[in-house]
Amino acid sequence: MISPRALHRAEEIIQSAADAGAKVLLDGRGVRVEKYPRGNFLGPTVIDGVTRDMRCYEEEIFGPVLSCVRVDTLEEALELVNANRYGNGASVFTQSGPCARRFQSEVNAGQVGVNVPIPVPLPMFSFTGNKESFLGDTNFYGRSGVNFYTQLKTITSLWRHEDAEVDRQSAVHMPTLH
Repeated sequence: MISPRALHRAEEIIQSAADAGAKVLLDGRGVRVEKYPRGNFLGPTVIDGVTRDMRCYEEEIFGPVLSCVRVDTLEEALELVNANRYGNGASVFTQSGPCARRFQSEVNAGQVGVNVPIPVPLPMFSFTGNKESFLGDTNFYGRSGVNFYTQLKTITSLWRHEDAEVDRQSAVHMPTLH
């Protein structure tokens, strides 16, 4: 984690979930790395049985913590995610292509996963958090970051079929209608 304070906050949130009845299936608290005794390490953590009133649902943790909220219908899933004030990422697990497609198009989250637990983008994609999960006016990763350092150019061209003849000389004059 970025600081002792961030680590302490994340550990408090994990504990609050357990205290509220969620199950910590994988607990990453208390990780110590011998070479880095002053490090702020939090191992992967999976919390199941999370409900909307739990702190781990209401706040972004920004650590390796997966909070699992279960719903019975696609409508409930969409309502759940879209009602949250944050919009960093959301995933759906389904065997239905139409359900996956609807979730992708209707969910209000910047990073969407289908049958993957954490929709973290590869470096070539932009970070696309939505709502209160995004600050500023541009996504700097991926294409947006490349565009920041790139001089863009627009090219408009027209190729006529007759220009593809191999034994013709290349013409460099303005074409005229015959």
